[in-house]
Amino acid sequence: MVVFGSRSGSTVTRHRARGFTLLEVMIVCVIVAVLAAIALPNYSDYVKRGKIIEATTGLSDMRTRLEQYFLDNRKYDNAGACGVDPAVAEANIKAFTITCAIVGTGYLVTARGNPAQGMDTGFVYTIDQSSAKHSDGPTGWAPGATCWAIRKDGSCS
Repeated sequence: MVVFGSRSGSTVTRHRARGFTLLEVMIVCVIVAVLAAIALPNYSDYVKRGKIIEATTGLSDMRTRLEQYFLDNRKYDNAGACGVDPAVAEANIKAFTITCAIVGTGYLVTARGNPAQGMDTGFVYTIDQSSAKHSDGPTGWAPGATCWAIRKDGSCS
C-alpha cells in the first residue's frame, strides 16, 4: 500500500507549496483596487471639507473684524474696513483666498478656492453685512443658497 507524502518508499514525489499562485496574487490586486476606488474619493472629500472649515472660520473672523470696525467708525470703507483685515484673516488659511469689497453701505467678504492648495476655484463662500451666507461649489457639489455648504450634498454648517 502506498501512502502519499510518507517518508517511506513512496512512488509519488512529495510536493511542497512555495509562494503564491498567480491567481491568488490577482485576486488580492482586485480586492485592493476595489478598496482604493472607494476609499480615495472619500478621503479626498474629507480633506476638502477640512479646508472648507478653514474658509468659513476665516469668513467669520473677517465678519467680526468688519463689525468691530463699523462700531468704532459708524461706516464701512475700503481704506479702513477692507484695507488690512483680509491679510490678517488669511494668515492661517492656505486653501482659500479671502477678499473684501464695500458694496453700497455694506460689505461682501468672499473666500475663493486656491488651486495650488488643492481647492477648485469653483469653491466660493460669501457673507455680507446682514450675515447672509452663500456658497457655490464645483461640478458635483451642491450649492448652499442660504448657508455655507460643507458637503457634496449641500448640507450646511
